[in-house]
Amino acid sequence: MTDLAVLYEHPAWFKPLFAALDRHGVEYIALHPHGAWDPSTPTPPAPVVLNRIAMSSFLRADEHPIFHTMALLDHWRRGGVRVVNGADVLAIDASKARQLSLIAGLGLAIPETRVVHRAADVPAAAEQVGFPLVVKANIGGSGAGITRFDNMAELRWAVAERQLPTSVDGVLLVQDYVPVRGGAITRIETLDRRFLYAIEVAGGGAFDLCPADACVEGSGIAMQAVQPAPELIEAAEAIARAVDLDVGGVEVMVDDRDGVARFYDINALSNFVAKPMDVLGWDPHDRLVDYLVARIEEARA
Repeated sequence: MTDLAVLYEHPAWFKPLFAALDRHGVEYIALHPHGAWDPSTPTPPAPVVLNRIAMSSFLRADEHPIFHTMALLDHWRRGGVRVVNGADVLAIDASKARQLSLIAGLGLAIPETRVVHRAADVPAAAEQVGFPLVVKANIGGSGAGITRFDNMAELRWAVAERQLPTSVDGVLLVQDYVPVRGGAITRIETLDRRFLYAIEVAGGGAFDLCPADACVEGSGIAMQAVQPAPELIEAAEAIARAVDLDVGGVEVMVDDRDGVARFYDINALSNFVAKPMDVLGWDPHDRLVDYLVARIEEARA
């Protein structure tokens, strides 16, 4: 049995990771979450499993692996596997409502939000939030399932005509549309619950701000490395600890109306940044591989 298995779904996002593993001489197997597994028999593929299943996988296949993977990772954990970004992390990644509750519970600012499971409840939630607002799918990815509404007439029409976003779990967020200072958000990446690096990402008003190589080509997304204020780094690390996040990003935007930094997304699928040597001057995949090697050594002990 090899020491490491990488469970992934996107055909292109993880080429830099596989290249880094090869560069460091780490033996691994790359697995897709297809096929059947027996819940009565522990059948771990490796002592350490790195979970790289994306929330946006539902955009690429109706028969997406999100919920299947949650159960599978928990099954492997029960069999003694060290899962990096395991089932509990995936469950938080798969719920923007849970993310916002966790962030607010840490005393950090979030966009004004209401959570509903019926389209009929959206207008009343909107009255509480105010316009402009966005309606978001609870399970999104790559900006999917986000629509802006500027007034109640637009929103009521969308409800009546069944034109609201939909989420694969049936949950929607009605959220204040925050005017972002400078037109850019900050994505703070963490590894082992500590600050790794941060980038400022601007997309010309788009909701899809995926920074990976397979996302940015031809997208108009602009990125640059930044050093966030110490309090933002401390907040991101607190979020990572609360989620028990092995590797992942926390996204924050500064509200142009009042200057408040509002945290709004936890992303357990760190593709890292496209062209890292150009943007950062170093490759964060090397740090991730070092982390994985340490987990492998622990599993061997």
